[in-house]
Amino acid sequence: MNSKKKFAVVLAGSGVYDGSEIHEATLALYSISKNGGSYQIFAPNVNQYHVINHITGEEMSETRNVLVEAARIARGNIKDLKEFSADEFDAILFPGGFGVAKNLCTFAFAGAECEVNPDVASAIKAMHKAKKPIGALCISPALIAKVLGDVEVTIGEDEGTAEAISKMGATHVTTTHGEIVFDKENKIVTTPCYMLDATIAQIGDGADNVVKTIMAL
Repeated sequence: MNSKKKFAVVLAGSGVYDGSEIHEATLALYSISKNGGSYQIFAPNVNQYHVINHITGEEMSETRNVLVEAARIARGNIKDLKEFSADEFDAILFPGGFGVAKNLCTFAFAGAECEVNPDVASAIKAMHKAKKPIGALCISPALIAKVLGDVEVTIGEDEGTAEAISKMGATHVTTTHGEIVFDKENKIVTTPCYMLDATIAQIGDGADNVVKTIMAL
């Protein structure tokens, strides 16, 4: 047990409305480190779907790259998701944020009919095939459901999203703050985070519960 559990953490940009949710990402990284693990951050090298002004909520007329933006959260220590190898990691974790549903897949626009970025899909499939744990926060469980189909996940209580998850062949379990759903057979651990009206402390609890459950595997 002396070897550190190594997590791959996949980001979708920087900022809740067009990238990764920064509180979820940061608190997940904190939890991994606090619980004795290590991590490498990844993101796909693609353009964001769009850029949002986080004060007004309005779209801005500029283009940003998901990998470049996610590097802000990673403090520059980040790799292109194309370089990901399941052999090198014990677990993979996806924080939430609208970027997951806009940049990693098209769930924000197409719901159950969404398409998934090929590098994201292959990373999830490789970890699942290797029987290694997959963690997902907030909206990210929808991504896992799309790629793997018959799995058990939670996004909290939002009926529309839960319905879309069911349409993708997955089972949705309703949860509240800090609660996790652990699909033992598929080694998938999910929690709702900001899919609920949450405080930053509740986000930390949810992220920590996911990480601890994965560590115990």
